[in-house]
Amino acid sequence: MPHTRFTKEFQDEAVQLALTSGRSRREVAQDLGVGLSTLRHWLDRRREREIEDPPAERQEDMATELKRLRRENEILRQEREILKKATAF
Repeated sequence: MPHTRFTKEFQDEAVQLALTSGRSRREVAQDLGVGLSTLRHWLDRRREREIEDPPAERQEDMATELKRLRRENEILRQEREILKKATAF
């Protein structure tokens, strides 16, 4: 069986279709004439890229979430200190 190379644009469009079409990965792969494992590999690669270099809107979300978690963490530290002092009495 010959090894077919797909263009980057084709791979990106296939991934976008798999993520947004509402159809199963298997159906998308069959319609595009690629193997299911190939489509999964493209999806995994995109997920890894997004983790390493998230889009700008996700970076803002992550920064907001980090700020919220730090604030929550500080409140929990303060509450723990209050409970430590209360148990000392």
